[in-house]
Amino acid sequence: MEYDEKLARFRQAHLNPFNKELGPRQHEQRASKEAPEVTSEEALPELPPGEPEFCCTERVMDLGLSEDHFSRPVLRQAIEECKQTILELPEQSEKQKDAVVRLIHLRLKLQELKDPNEDEPNIRVLLEHRFYKEKGKSVKQTCDKCNTIIWGLLQTWYTCTGCYYRCHSKCLNLISKPCVRSKVSHQAEYELNICPETGLDSQDYRCAECRAPISLRGVPSEARQCDYTGQYYCTHCHWNDLAVIPARVVHNWDFEPRKVSRCSMRYLALMASRPVLRLREINPLLFNYVEELVEIRKLRQDILLMKPYFITCREAMEARLLLQLQDRQHFVENDEMYSVQDLLDAHTGRLSCSLTETHTLFAKHIKLDCERCQAKGFVCELCREGDVLFPFDSHTSVCTDCSAVFHRFVWPDPPLGQVCVFPVGREGRRGGGRGDIWGSVFAA
Repeated sequence: MEYDEKLARFRQAHLNPFNKELGPRQHEQRASKEAPEVTSEEALPELPPGEPEFCCTERVMDLGLSEDHFSRPVLRQAIEECKQTILELPEQSEKQKDAVVRLIHLRLKLQELKDPNEDEPNIRVLLEHRFYKEKGKSVKQTCDKCNTIIWGLLQTWYTCTGCYYRCHSKCLNLISKPCVRSKVSHQAEYELNICPETGLDSQDYRCAECRAPISLRGVPSEARQCDYTGQYYCTHCHWNDLAVIPARVVHNWDFEPRKVSRCSMRYLALMASRPVLRLREINPLLFNYVEELVEIRKLRQDILLMKPYFITCREAMEARLLLQLQDRQHFVENDEMYSVQDLLDAHTGRLSCSLTETHTLFAKHIKLDCERCQAKGFVCELCREGDVLFPFDSHTSVCTDCSAVFHRFVWPDPPLGQVCVFPVGREGRRGGGRGDIWGSVFAA
């Protein structure tokens, strides 16, 4: 009996509401013909005594949503009537629940009319932005222009492949700022002054990006300060996003995220992996207080000393050992430049562990696995002991004049400017220092 009642309700809900030739009795007769085992009394169960009928709801509730010819005024009127019906129906009743579902469908239908899924180009180029039309149906994205939710199921939206700027298709022509990636490509440097504030008066009490009027009192719009640029922005251009500030890292070793504008957040995200920080020039004292940086610098110096072995070793080139550092290519080019991501990983300890593993792998190839690389080792020319030395060994030192390798207990690291104590070797290797002696060794 309960199943028959549900079946009758289902069929009644799916009848065509625009078929005016059929009255309520004819609906019952048709339902009874389709399901002869269900009687008219069973198909239309009586309502409980406390639940009155609302005849005015039938026209609203039976609005044919499968049709596409409704105009916006008709849908708005139907939405208002449906809302009023929901308020009049008894709480938690079946009819009220059905009315809520119908209200949702009506609003979705109205939204489809506002934002039709028209055939738009897949690629749009605007102010150096390269926008690609998204095909995902996610509803968790927010338009960077109008600061509203992007309903991927109903609305067309685009994403810039350069700076990941997201917006509705209707907001594309309202964009006034160029792509941040162009700034990264042309400028490629950080603001290294900590929150360089100049005051709202220097901005004429307007947003630094969209020039909308702002005030610290929140009238007409709240002024929000970006900790990276020091400037003030409106609530549409500053969403209180958090980011690590490079200036605070290199000066204070402070990694606490601060509030930044949307433009600054995209710029910092694109610059995070770019090695543009020369710490020895910006803050040389940092190496005296941060032990992790000292360890990382030593590992990077050793890797640079290992590099000549790999570029002259066929096995190392076939194994592509240097690609172990492909995510940090600057580590095989110099030992001075750092990116913000390098400093973040150094702070958490991940960079030190990763470099130690790479250093161990490189040293194992040179000293154990490859006979050709072993043959390019050195013998201490002062003590003449039999063990083979390499310039990256911790117990060795390298002469800055003749590039010879010695035991550290025999020849400690000399101060800068000290003349080589091995004149025969110096005269024999005269011509260019470390590069020439290594060139003669690697050519063997």
